[in-house]
Parts: sequence; C-alpha cells; structure tokens
Amino acid sequence: MIHINEAVVVEGKYDQIKLSSIIDALILQTHGFRIFQDREQLDLLRHLAETRGLLILTDSDSAGFQIRNFLVGAIGPKYIKHAYIPDVFGKERRKEKPGKEGKLGVEGVPKEVILEALRRSGAIDEQSETLKTPQNQITKQDLFFLGLSGCEQSAEKRRQLLNYLQLPEHLSTNALPKVLNAFFTKSEFEQICARIFLKSENPVDKI
Repeated sequence: MIHINEAVVVEGKYDQIKLSSIIDALILQTHGFRIFQDREQLDLLRHLAETRGLLILTDSDSAGFQIRNFLVGAIGPKYIKHAYIPDVFGKERRKEKPGKEGKLGVEGVPKEVILEALRRSGAIDEQSETLKTPQNQITKQDLFFLGLSGCEQSAEKRRQLLNYLQLPEHLSTNALPKVLNAFFTKSEFEQICARIFLKSENPVDKI
C-alpha cells in the first residue's frame, strides 16, 4: 500500500472506500456539494491544508470540477496538489445507469488509473525540479503560440491534447499550464505537441 503524506479529498463514501484499498492516507469526503455549506468540514480541510497539504481527487465530470475549484478558492492553491483521472466512459456496478456525462468516477476507474493520477500529481514520486527553471516553464503565452488558445481551432486542438495526455476535458485554459508544468518541461511539451499536431491538416507553426 502506498503512503501519501497529504490529506486526500474525494467526493463521496464509495470514492473513499476505493481509495482506502490503494493508499495509506487520511482520506476525507466533501459529501458532494454539501461542502459548499458545511463550514466545519471546510475549516477542517483548511487546517489540514495548512499543516500537511491537501491532494484533491474528484471525478472528471463538471460536478467534480466545481467542487475542486471551490476548494482551491476557499483554501488557496499553494496548499493543494491535484490528481486528475482521465475521462473514462462507463457505469459503476452499483448504479443502474451511467452518470449525467457518462463518465466513471473515482470509485469506478481501475486501480492503475488512480495510481497514475497520483503519480502525476507528485504525491507519490516528486519529479526533480532542477530542469524547471522559470525560463523552462509552460505559460499561457506558450499555449497561444502553439495554437492552443486565442485562435479559431484552439478548442479542438486542446481537446486533442487533453485526449492524448489522458487528462479530463473540463480543464480550463487557465488551469492547463499548471497541470502541464507538473508533468513536463517546456521542451518536452513542445515535442508532444509536435507529435500530435504535425500529423494533422493544420500543424502548429511554432513547432
């Protein structure tokens, strides 16, 4: 069983049960949208964030991102790490039908998918920061130069990129650089874009 130092935040009890079979960590629930009104639970999460850090692992649907964004705003991004599960479509066994967006939540995805999300978050194996100087950070300006924002085809290119990297489709343009910098250096990211887009009809001219 893998040990996680941060307190891990999930949406519901079935997510907590699934995760407790994979990692050794303090795992807390938001109880779905109840966290928006639960001042005591939010105060607890804020205290844990300031003392040991939080790792947020919510579903990849729009509801999961609402909860994630609320916690970041209420607690502060400097205390938080993010683990993102990819968009996997299907139905959990306990449910009669799929969710509104048809995606599996934390409770439904395979163990290996969760472990990869945790690894990418830096909670399991922190990547060396020696190559991540300010000059080698991925910025919103890089997204613009690479055609991933600010042009007619940007939304489709971001969709292709997120699909290729197995990241959830709801990642915003503002959040994307932070997520990418957790995984890649700038040069590594440019190489990935080259593999994706130079094969398309509209290659990214910057690369």
